[in-house]
Amino acid sequence: MRICLTGGAGYIGSHILVGLLEDGHDVLVVDNFANSSPTCLQHIRQLTGKSFEFLEEDICNQPAISAAFSTFRPDIVIHCAGLKAVGESQKQPLRYYRTNVEGSINLLEAMDQAGCQRIIFSSSATVYGTPRYLPYDEAHPVAPANVYGRTKAMIEDIITDWVATDPGRSAALLRYFNPVGAHESGEIGEDPKGIPNNLVPYIADVATGMRAELSVFGNDYETRDGTGVRDYIHITDLADGHIAAMAYLGDHQGVEVFNLGTGEGSSVLEVVAAFRRASNQPVPYEIKPRRDGDIAEFFANPAKANDRLGWQATRTLDAMCADVWRWRSKYPRGFDV
Repeated sequence: MRICLTGGAGYIGSHILVGLLEDGHDVLVVDNFANSSPTCLQHIRQLTGKSFEFLEEDICNQPAISAAFSTFRPDIVIHCAGLKAVGESQKQPLRYYRTNVEGSINLLEAMDQAGCQRIIFSSSATVYGTPRYLPYDEAHPVAPANVYGRTKAMIEDIITDWVATDPGRSAALLRYFNPVGAHESGEIGEDPKGIPNNLVPYIADVATGMRAELSVFGNDYETRDGTGVRDYIHITDLADGHIAAMAYLGDHQGVEVFNLGTGEGSSVLEVVAAFRRASNQPVPYEIKPRRDGDIAEFFANPAKANDRLGWQATRTLDAMCADVWRWRSKYPRGFDV
C-alpha cells in the first residue's frame, strides 16, 4: 500500500514509520523538522534496512503538498504533523490554528486532487477536557480546555464533514493518551527541543544529570499517593494502533473515533519509581504547588479499539521506562549531538 505519513520524523510518526516499513509498505514521509531531526530518518533507514520517499515541507504549503500527492498517489494518509505543546498553544494561538487547522485543510485538498479517500488522524485525548466521568470513552463530551486541544477537535470536525460528502471516504480519529517509551532497539525515541513538556523526558534528563531535580506539581490530589494519575501508553503500542486502524479502514467507510490507551493510570511518583528501577539512577524531586488547570486523574476506556481494531496496549510501565533509558543511554542528548 502507498501511504503518506505526515510528521514522520517526529516522536509518534517515526515509530509508525518503522512499523509501516517492516510491513512492506511504500511510504512518503512529509516533515519540515520544526520539532524533529533528519538524523531520526537516518536511524530508521539503518534500523529497518528499508528506503522511503521524503519531502521536507510544511503542510501549510498547499501547492507543494498537492504536487507531491499528484506524483506519489497515496492510497491512505496517516496525519501526525502539527504543533503540540499545550502551554505554547495558549501563548501563540494563531500559529497553532494556522499550522494545525489550515495545514490539515491543505492536506485534505491535496487528497481530493490525488483521489485519496482514506485518512487516519492522530488526534489527542485533550479534546475531552475536564472529565465528566472516568474512564473516558468515545461518547464522553468533547470540551477541550486549551488551544491545542481545540485545534485537534476542529480538525476532527473538518475531517468528519469531509468524509460525509462522499460515501467512498473513510477516516479514523485516534485519541491517544500519554505516549512514552522508545523503540526497543534504542535507536529512536522522544527528542524534545528545549525544556521537555512531558513527564518522562524530564525524568530522563534528571536521571542523566542534565537537570538537577524533577518538580512534582501537587501531592494532595485524591489519588492513591496524592500525585496526578495519567494513562501512559508505550509508543510502540501507539504506533501499532495506528497501523491497526489502517487495516480497519480497508473494510469500513465513514468516520470512527477510537481511544488508544491502556485503561489504567499511573501516578507521577509511580513513574518516578519505575524509572529508578529501569535506570538504577536517583531521580530527586521536589513537591511544588498544583498547576492551574491540572486534574487529578485522566485515563482511557480502550474497549472499542480492543474490539473493533483487534488492538490492545500490552507493554508495561516498567518496559516503557526501560526503553527510554536504553534510548537515552545511547543518545543522552538526542539525535543532533
